[in-house]
Amino acid sequence: MKSTHHGADTLLTETVTHLRSMLGPEMEQLTVERAVIGIFFSGIQLSNGEGGICFTPVKEIPEAVCCPSSARAMPNSGKLVGQPVGYYIQRMQQGGPLQKALGIAVLNALSATCWRLTPPESYQLIHGVDPVENRTIDKDAEVVVIGALVPYFRMLKRREKPFTILEKDPRTLKPDEMEYFQPQENAGKYIAAADLLIITGTTLINDTLEGILDQMKTGAKAVLVGPTASMLPDAFFSRGITSIGGIMVTDTGRLLDTLAEAGSGYHFYGKSAERLVIEKHTD
Repeated sequence: MKSTHHGADTLLTETVTHLRSMLGPEMEQLTVERAVIGIFFSGIQLSNGEGGICFTPVKEIPEAVCCPSSARAMPNSGKLVGQPVGYYIQRMQQGGPLQKALGIAVLNALSATCWRLTPPESYQLIHGVDPVENRTIDKDAEVVVIGALVPYFRMLKRREKPFTILEKDPRTLKPDEMEYFQPQENAGKYIAAADLLIITGTTLINDTLEGILDQMKTGAKAVLVGPTASMLPDAFFSRGITSIGGIMVTDTGRLLDTLAEAGSGYHFYGKSAERLVIEKHTD
């Protein structure tokens, strides 16, 4: 059966189906007890205590310049608490970027619920590590980074081999990073040639992930990184993602307090969340 959704939506829709099959009718009884839209990340707390977060897509809401147009960006503000998770999932599939972000945060919290109730068998969760840091990259490998993933730029510079940065907004790059940058019109060529792709989870919000994965060559490895991508991996693995580097929320209340104060990864790693790698068993 073909999905009616396109881009990242098919990935998210499949993940919703998988969550429903794992959690059963209890899933629809869960509600969102708290929602925070921070400048860098947005987060929610479910009625079972689990938390989830997602990148806040500020650049995707250019209309947010005055009260009437800003209200369109988030029409349900003030009515978010106590809503069932199904409400957030529906808004994720039909609403604007901010509603999509909160829906993804809900999927992440539901995924954490699944892992707590039923530890995975077909893949493993590795806590406290980065998905790229301990990966051996062949010296001749073509590496492409999609998104302004500064820690990986530093890591790849130390390797002293050429690599490519694909980023929609080059203003987010420093002058010494621009030598690796390629504009949007060249993206397809570099994606198709890559041996290793390091992809920001933000591609889930702006509907570009599925298109990127479609262009990968056979045998290429793809790593999806960032707190946004902290959910059940089945739909991602079936499309060629080999590893996901997300987060596991360890103290939901503290995390949401941090996000409300414009916190980012530097503020929550090791305090209210830890790094999490999701990957297939190698045996």
